[in-house]
Amino acid sequence: MWFLIRAAFWFSLVLVMLPIFDKEAASRLEQEKGVELTDALGAAAGAISYVSDLCAEKPDVCVKGAETVSSLGSRAREGARIAYTYLDTQFSEDKEQPRTDDVTTGTVAADQNQVFVPIPSPRPRP
Repeated sequence: MWFLIRAAFWFSLVLVMLPIFDKEAASRLEQEKGVELTDALGAAAGAISYVSDLCAEKPDVCVKGAETVSSLGSRAREGARIAYTYLDTQFSEDKEQPRTDDVTTGTVAADQNQVFVPIPSPRPRP
């Protein structure tokens, strides 16, 4: 669940920042009425105050909300694990066994004192 919230936050931040790089969009946005930073900070502080007052007045609401968020987070974590396992079996070079994260190190040649480190082959891209 937190992954989705963070992803939505960063995605919205990217969308807000994109007009900076487009001159036409920047000129259109300059003509519109903007929001003052102090007004936005005041609104955010009011929302935080409202939520904290709600938790003080009705603690069972906050407890149930925390339980719900925790349950959704566990489900999202399991869903991500299942998706990772599925994608790993689909794109793995060895179709019988899923790929593991073992690291293979090089060997030292006894007569030449050289270290040979194998270079992994790139994974195929869809």
